[in-house]
Amino acid sequence: MKEANEQMLEILYQWDPLGYGDEAYETEVFDVLQAVHVSDEPSHLSRKIQAIYEFSFEEIVPLKECEKIAFQLLLIKNNAACER
Repeated sequence: MKEANEQMLEILYQWDPLGYGDEAYETEVFDVLQAVHVSDEPSHLSRKIQAIYEFSFEEIVPLKECEKIAFQLLLIKNNAACER
């Protein structure tokens, strides 16, 4: 799971949903990573990701963007679970 976490962190650090630069989201990256580990449903995770960024920046990331990242993260998580 360590390798999966590293892959997810890399994706999240490269994701710049609000155009603030990839270094602006340190706290959010770890909040999203935590959410990935407690959610298996893409639609639930998408809304959680949207809420995390909205809480921090008082701006709404379009749900479609959150869905794309949620699917990527859950794919990594599920692949890691299958490798056990």
